Amino acid sequence: QVQLVESGGGLVQAGGSLRLSCAASGRTFSSYAMGWFRQAPGKEREFIAAISWNGGITYYADSVKGRFTISRDNAKNAVYLRMNSLKAEDTAVYYCATGSLDNIRIVRGDYWGKGTLVTVSS
Repeated sequence: QVQLVESGGGLVQAGGSLRLSCAASGRTFSSYAMGWFRQAPGKEREFIAAISWNGGITYYADSVKGRFTISRDNAKNAVYLRMNSLKAEDTAVYYCATGSLDNIRIVRGDYWGKGTLVTVSS
């Protein structure tokens, strides 16, 4: 069993920044890829960013490329999402998940956190 807990969400003005964290426990964290996703009201959950087990490979959705950065610290069993230049359309619940890199990119994680809400005011 794996537990993932997201944190760092909140209310921010457009153009601002936030850093989300995802703390993992219950599994060999460093062996698996991690991903970030988001779901806005009335929309399907979408892939945002993924990172390989050692951080050597990263992928981003076109909508966040150049603004968001995914990173991980295997010593702390944590993955992060730095979000810059936030826009109103970034408003959503953000989730982290673990799994294979290919599955994460198609929104198929093995384990999911409960999410953290990010609200960007315009």
